[in-house]
Amino acid sequence: MTKLSVNINKFATLRNSRGGNNPDVVKAAIDAQRFGADGVTVHPRPDERHIRYDDVREIKKIIVTEFNIEGNCTEQKFVDLVLETKPDQVTLVPDALGQLTSDHGWDTIKNKKYLQDIIGVFKKAGIRVSIFVDPDIKIVEGAAATGTDRIELYTEGYAKQYAAGNKQAAVKSYVEAAVKAKELGLGLNAGHDLDLHNLQYFKQQIPWLDEVSIGHALICDALYLGFENAIQLYKRQLQ
Repeated sequence: MTKLSVNINKFATLRNSRGGNNPDVVKAAIDAQRFGADGVTVHPRPDERHIRYDDVREIKKIIVTEFNIEGNCTEQKFVDLVLETKPDQVTLVPDALGQLTSDHGWDTIKNKKYLQDIIGVFKKAGIRVSIFVDPDIKIVEGAAATGTDRIELYTEGYAKQYAAGNKQAAVKSYVEAAVKAKELGLGLNAGHDLDLHNLQYFKQQIPWLDEVSIGHALICDALYLGFENAIQLYKRQLQ
């Protein structure tokens, strides 16, 4: 079964745009799980423009499914937060300071030694590690050499090609990367721009997918469909 982890950053973005605590980010995490999500994802950034570090601490207290924290591990503040809160999974993303959204994966060959070291820090603390990568076989092979438990395929390229009507071409490199990951014994996650239009086909082509992390599209759909209904609709795409 492919798990759905709901990224709740958008709730924090909306809250921060007005001040106060509406919507309540902790309640969003509680409700996501109550409505059927298999996990909750947050991506705290150094400027705390959406999820704040204190949010992460409070969310950890109410997690009854799985907690996934994404972020830039070159920031010591992020590393300290993960080691303090001990989520089920940490997803390492090579973001630049101030980056609007994640837009590329790790060069696992160039950054092999660094990744080995930082992954070792988290695994020593008993935290499952996933690293964000592009769908490139060489990069996947490099990921296996870092000691990571899983990779997360960055799916923006797939989503763009799928939307243009080229679904077979869109998924080709992702299937190849996923097959290689499976051969190498790596767990497999995916995320970025997956939505109700393209998710089912992606899952059908890679049925051994462990987890998808979806935030922006799901929250956009929830504005029209309701949060519970949106979560259930996304879960159906993964069946």
